Amino acid sequence: MYAGRHVRERGEQPAYIMAESREQVTYAEFEARTNRLAHLFRANGLKRLDHFAIFMENNVRYLECCGAGERSGLYCTCINSYLLADELAYILNNSEARVLITSRAKQAVAAEALRQCPDIRLCLIVDGPGDGRFVNLDQATSGLPDTPIEDEWLGTPMLYSSGTTGRPKGILRPLPDNPPSQPLPLYDFLNKLWRYREGMTYLSPAPLYHSAPQAAVALAIRNGATIIIMEHFDPELYLSLVEEFRVTHSQLVPTMFSRMLKLPDAARTRHDLSSLEIAIHAAAPCPPQVKEQMIDWWGPIIHEYYGATEGMGFTACDSQQWLDHRGTVGRVLLGDLHVLDDDMRPCAKGQPGGLWFKTATPFVYFNDPERTAQSRSADGTMSTVGDVGYVDDDGFLYLTDRSTFMIISGGVNIYPQECENLLITHPKVADAAVFGVPNADYGEEVKAVIQPMPDAPCGPELEQELIAFCKQHLSPQKCPRSVDFDPELPRLPTGKLYKKGLRDRYWTNKASRIL
Repeated sequence: MYAGRHVRERGEQPAYIMAESREQVTYAEFEARTNRLAHLFRANGLKRLDHFAIFMENNVRYLECCGAGERSGLYCTCINSYLLADELAYILNNSEARVLITSRAKQAVAAEALRQCPDIRLCLIVDGPGDGRFVNLDQATSGLPDTPIEDEWLGTPMLYSSGTTGRPKGILRPLPDNPPSQPLPLYDFLNKLWRYREGMTYLSPAPLYHSAPQAAVALAIRNGATIIIMEHFDPELYLSLVEEFRVTHSQLVPTMFSRMLKLPDAARTRHDLSSLEIAIHAAAPCPPQVKEQMIDWWGPIIHEYYGATEGMGFTACDSQQWLDHRGTVGRVLLGDLHVLDDDMRPCAKGQPGGLWFKTATPFVYFNDPERTAQSRSADGTMSTVGDVGYVDDDGFLYLTDRSTFMIISGGVNIYPQECENLLITHPKVADAAVFGVPNADYGEEVKAVIQPMPDAPCGPELEQELIAFCKQHLSPQKCPRSVDFDPELPRLPTGKLYKKGLRDRYWTNKASRIL
């Protein structure tokens, strides 16, 4: 999120506008704010390659906080704004963040988490008064220069994924000693893939803590765009914003497509969408019928891409390619793809196997050499995140599963082990399995199958009790939306839960979860 020459050339142009509040920040204001915050980082001892964190909802101050890190050589961890205090505290400690930036809406959760985070040296609140533990951002930066710090370096996000154990893991990309005007090569590639251009108008409908919106808005700023940021996604508001601001570019998740398609015809067709040049979708399975209806409605501007958060490799296809190869996510565009069996031998065309990439962008799991090693091939030349798929005779990639049973619900990655570990502590639960099942709107939803204790009565009352128990301890997206009961869950002689058999009961057509 570095504005560069656009500060001189577009100083009075809005860099971004909030969709509902209509608050806006010009490029000149963005430059001044990011510079002042960069000076504050340095004044508090943050040097190149240090870490800070952001925990807040989409608001008008979010991008300047990211931008200050990008010009200070810092790693910025944008944290899921729905996390509870214990979950937030884990990431703050694990990321070695020294500064936390939050908002009034998230202050109570942040305050509770900070009791467990002794290494946080400064807590900023962007839209509220200081109270001893928190310092108002504007007061903290008042009087600091609005010109660049002397030692500017390129910074980048260090976002968190999750592992099969349910604990999130930070994805760290090595930072070259570049000035902020020279982004990582990955972003040059994405700029071309997403067909960005100077002076575009970008509509951002997703949470800014997510990796795709982070990359999208950062690149939009570097292209001198005006960005429209939705505080919350609403399907009809989205369509009206495209018309009002003559939006040219956007990136969505399939759930958003589904919600727009379910609008009444009058609401869905009343807006002029002719300004749209490209709409990218990714992050979750898109039902084929949803994709076809969107192509019928929006035409050939819809493009799909697939790439792990780690940025190991990317595939992509446009609308016509998808229609010709239904189920595909396109040709490999960055990094060499290999489809390998469990013994690391190449799979035949059309035969599913683990997806391994010759690493396109180097990364490690922060402070976790064991997990980093698990993601690497023995010779260290390839990486994987456990996706399974196959390549057809025309060289197109099809995703068929995820070996770790990660759940993708509405574009959010959910790992079930954390919920399983919690459920097993309930006095009425003997064993628990959690996995994703089909959901027409979200792609997948969280399902729990419980082996109850012998004296526990099964039924709707216990189901609601267990769901409420999860909501007390986990953020909402991790909690099961429904609970089924089974007298005995299938465990192998080794003690490992054989979850595939349970999960397959709910997936009569596995291809429905791919796109």
